[in-house]
Amino acid sequence: MTFKEQIQQGIPSILPQKKEYDPAINHAPKRKEILSAEEKKLALKNALRYFEPQHHAELIQEFSEELETYGRIYMYRLRPDYRMYARPIDEYPGKSLQAKAIMHMIQNNLDYAVAQHPHELITYGGNGAVFQNWAQYLLTMQYLSEMTDEQTLTMYSGHPMGLFPSHSEAPRVVVTNGMVIPNYSKPDDWEKMNALGVSQYGQMTAGSYMYIGPQGIVHGTTITVLNGFRKIKQNPEGSLFVTSGLGGMSGAQPKAGNIAGCITVCAEVNPKITKIRHEQGWINEIVTSTEELVQRVASAKAKKETVSIAYLGNVVDVWECFDKENIKIDLGSDQTSLHNPWAGGYYPVGISFEEANEMMANNPDLFKEKVQESLRRQALAINKHTAKGTYFFDYGNAFLLEASRAGADVMAENNIDFKYPSYVQDIMGPMCFDYGFGPFRWVCVSGKPEDLQKTDAIASQILEEMAKTAPNEIQQQMQDNIKWIKGAQENKLVVGSQARILYADAEGRIKIAEAFNQAIAKGEIGAVVLGRDHHDVSGTDSPYRETSNIYDGSRFTADMAIHNVIGDSFRGATWVSIHNGGGVGWGEVINGGFGMVLDGSKEASKRLASMLFWDVNNGISRRSWARNDEAIFAIKRAMQVEPLLKVTLPNLVDEKLF
Repeated sequence: MTFKEQIQQGIPSILPQKKEYDPAINHAPKRKEILSAEEKKLALKNALRYFEPQHHAELIQEFSEELETYGRIYMYRLRPDYRMYARPIDEYPGKSLQAKAIMHMIQNNLDYAVAQHPHELITYGGNGAVFQNWAQYLLTMQYLSEMTDEQTLTMYSGHPMGLFPSHSEAPRVVVTNGMVIPNYSKPDDWEKMNALGVSQYGQMTAGSYMYIGPQGIVHGTTITVLNGFRKIKQNPEGSLFVTSGLGGMSGAQPKAGNIAGCITVCAEVNPKITKIRHEQGWINEIVTSTEELVQRVASAKAKKETVSIAYLGNVVDVWECFDKENIKIDLGSDQTSLHNPWAGGYYPVGISFEEANEMMANNPDLFKEKVQESLRRQALAINKHTAKGTYFFDYGNAFLLEASRAGADVMAENNIDFKYPSYVQDIMGPMCFDYGFGPFRWVCVSGKPEDLQKTDAIASQILEEMAKTAPNEIQQQMQDNIKWIKGAQENKLVVGSQARILYADAEGRIKIAEAFNQAIAKGEIGAVVLGRDHHDVSGTDSPYRETSNIYDGSRFTADMAIHNVIGDSFRGATWVSIHNGGGVGWGEVINGGFGMVLDGSKEASKRLASMLFWDVNNGISRRSWARNDEAIFAIKRAMQVEPLLKVTLPNLVDEKLF
């Protein structure tokens, strides 16, 4: 069968041969035993409902074995034989250009060069899934190949509920992930519902088909590291940044350190992913002993090198060793997947990677004890370094949250706040999000590198023109992004789809998008998908990350994220998503995203202007109401530009009255 025929087939009526487990692939760890005997029976019933009854006898034993062996039913047998990557849009079957673009984006999320655990349909973060099983993937792709622009596909945590009649201005796909009742949003609730096959953790861009490989987080991390050094008034040259994690998101850190111009040490316990990041050029060197690491860092400091070093081992050993050897750490952070601490997101010190994986599955209580013990040691070592002048920030991965739950010394004197700031609190919130600057991204679905080069040039020209008249308050943001986009090609940031990201405000996003649409209309480039990271101005309500610099008591509310996805839906988004969970954990955040296809039409021009304006200013309005000075400045400026925008502004109270 051709590729198109396989897509159109969906779940095959004749079952393919059972596939052997490939040990060369980076697989998800075994999930812990959580289902009762009756619940296992229910999980099997749930999985078998995708198949005609004549196949049940053959599949029930196989799925039972998967559940026992891996803690989940992935349906490995149905994994396609064709190569998984974002094909040029013309290679997809279908009646709708928008639907073909979504297929392009789905396959990019599952590309072996992009996905963390591709055979388990997990893009990043240890559990950030596109689908729960391969039947869902096959059925979704089939629906998209049949869809017209008068239908909408609804996705329930990876399950394609079906195609419903709608209209051409409606979203083609509406995605929800993990939207469970709040009282059932504890980590074990996710483990159980995911094992049953009824809910999934979509992370952020994983479950909303908008991941563009590590490039997205490279840019955000570069901005964070640069601004971190600015905050401590230190030149990155010859300065040391220490962190951990080389996964789908955290793997961007060493590359960002290189772009910022510092020395980066990034610890990682998984040898497979370390090797992959080295082969991809995201890290320069791999070191396997702390003795060698100390010598290498001392040499780099003396020569003021720009270099990224992966330490294959536990980050706790690095923090403790550098304290003992008096290696000065200038910036410190952590980006292990602590939103998922008990299932592979964080590995305890003093135990091998293999031993930890076995303990995680077979003795989860002991594993949890070891993780919490390790967090206490890591926090203690960090405290010793900060006493010597290190600037440590939480990278929104729930490090401080889980460390506090483990009893580590990370709380401020009031015993309410953490003693270290979130990077959003200190850096990204006031410097970027409050002004409306966030991670705007686009994908050239033609698959042509030359199209991406043309869009880079368009974006660069527009930003330079805007910078000429931009107010002083946002000149730094403008210049950082002009520098970024000009260096994007030479930094070889593309992994997977022909994608790009930069931080832009509503004005910049609209102007860049309109210029793309005009170029498409003239035949200069092919169709373009617009999107953003959920980690943005208004898509996400996350009290320990995206909204950690909201101080009016509303940071634990999620009205903004819900309004955002509803508003995007009727203003022209091609697909929308809303998730429970994200970078800081299940039950800790509500976050939403979108995708928009530009095809050169007048309708696309109208949609982009309406939707992008709302998508950003919704968040600025909320941040303004929280009395954030930068957001008040930004929303007043937006109201001057758009007379139809009328936002309620806060009246500030004189502190002397108290």
